[in-house]
Amino acid sequence: MKNIQTVLIEVVKKSLLNRGLTQVSDDEIILDIPSDERFGDLSTNIALRLSKLLKQSPREIGLSLAGDIKKILDEDHLQGFIKEIKVEGAGFINFYFSQEYFYSQLKNIISNGKEALRINLGKNRKVLIEFVSANPTGSLSVAHARQAAVGDSLANIFDFIGFNAKREYYLNDEGNQINILGNSVDLRMKELAGEKVEFPENYYQGSYIYDVAKKAKEDNVAKDALGDYSGEYILDIIKKELEDFGVRFDYWSSQKELTKAGKIEQAFESLKQKGFLYEDGGATWFKSTAFGDDKDRVVIKSDGAYTYLAPDIAYHEEKYRRGFDWLINLWGPDHHGYINRLKASVQAFGHDAASLSIVIVQLATIFRDGTPVQMSTRKGQYITLREVLDEVGKDAARFFFLMRRTSSHLDFDLDVAKKQSSENPVFYIQYAYARISSILRSSQVNIDGDVDVSLLKEKEELALIKKLLQFQAILNICLATQDPYMVTVYLQELAESFHKFYDLHRVLGVGDALTKARLALIEGAKIVLACGLDLLGVSKPEKM
Repeated sequence: MKNIQTVLIEVVKKSLLNRGLTQVSDDEIILDIPSDERFGDLSTNIALRLSKLLKQSPREIGLSLAGDIKKILDEDHLQGFIKEIKVEGAGFINFYFSQEYFYSQLKNIISNGKEALRINLGKNRKVLIEFVSANPTGSLSVAHARQAAVGDSLANIFDFIGFNAKREYYLNDEGNQINILGNSVDLRMKELAGEKVEFPENYYQGSYIYDVAKKAKEDNVAKDALGDYSGEYILDIIKKELEDFGVRFDYWSSQKELTKAGKIEQAFESLKQKGFLYEDGGATWFKSTAFGDDKDRVVIKSDGAYTYLAPDIAYHEEKYRRGFDWLINLWGPDHHGYINRLKASVQAFGHDAASLSIVIVQLATIFRDGTPVQMSTRKGQYITLREVLDEVGKDAARFFFLMRRTSSHLDFDLDVAKKQSSENPVFYIQYAYARISSILRSSQVNIDGDVDVSLLKEKEELALIKKLLQFQAILNICLATQDPYMVTVYLQELAESFHKFYDLHRVLGVGDALTKARLALIEGAKIVLACGLDLLGVSKPEKM
């Protein structure tokens, strides 16, 4: 059968269309898992969202919609999966699933593996997720590392739920910061040759600059080529760090190439023809106020130099030209004020503002021995992704960087990430996976299609089945929020649900039929755990 979420969204949409509410899109019909299981297995707040439009109380709307939904389910012979529909609280429509549904879906997972967990929400829509995009002037910081973990996991999730998702790294490989990098390396080369130099405060001062200087000296790099040479040298380091972090990119897009190809001039010519560029005070301005920005923005300064916004405007128009119809950018909090002007630019080219999503990924603080590690990027005094990888490994690093909502500041405790105990959530989840693998190896029982899962009646057994079937709802939340964080929460809850079950109930040696049923249950848990860990880029150890 279809995924229950997909079915319910279709049924709710049908009930709305029957009322002439054609303006409500599928994306606006959100199904959540109630925080309290007494309020059902899935819930929608659509009645609350429609209250203002229909000028009725959410409860009135909810009761009316619930009646329609029941009728449609009956007509489509789907009522066997829904035990009850209730309108509760302020007007939430809560769905209570039948026992038969839970059993049938457990068997579906056992029969079809992770394919049973897929939901085609994306319908092969092309989405480009741009993230990290750090200037090639130094090793990746923990702020970049967090963006890398979020972006890569988000792309994994989007692919899994039916989108055609691609990953892109945008290289700001020209301009002032590259010039400063070249000058920094030049001064270090002179210092290595025995000269006494004055090192400006705004130059790159990390120890890695000495490494670049030594290599540049070996390669006899000319002074005017030091900026590009150093940028390429550091980019190779960045690529290796990302590879070791399990992060891959489909595209590496160069600002230098964008400029060289004349894309900025082409974009500006188009905007000029549309009437969205004008001259004032010797500068060229983009009329971003036409699209809700608080003021117009300079794109070409009076000296003829481009502002930061200029290449970004051209770059984003290129993304659309390449065939992508949804752009997602992951940015640091220092770019928050940049959102409206960029959204204005995509609208100026005729694109929907909603086709560009900006996700602000808040910063991370690294703790060691209970104390935050101080950081200063320019001086190179900061914890790098490489240091975190060397200290805690890829699995813990990726998981810990995802353990808070992207909109929240993250505290990353290196000491906890290294613990081999339940205090470390990565260990706790992987131990559940390894424990299940060990039981299945030692059982030597074939879980065939005749397994009677209706024998699973204990409280902990039913709780584990229900938890397995929440996975798709979690993925839907990740789509709605453009944030993989909820998968980390879910996997911890799933591991806890398994450990509780296994601590109270034997799997082997309880009679052939019940043993098979319980083996099927933990096999289902293994499949879902594996899928979740894969989406986060965390390994699945068979033994621990």
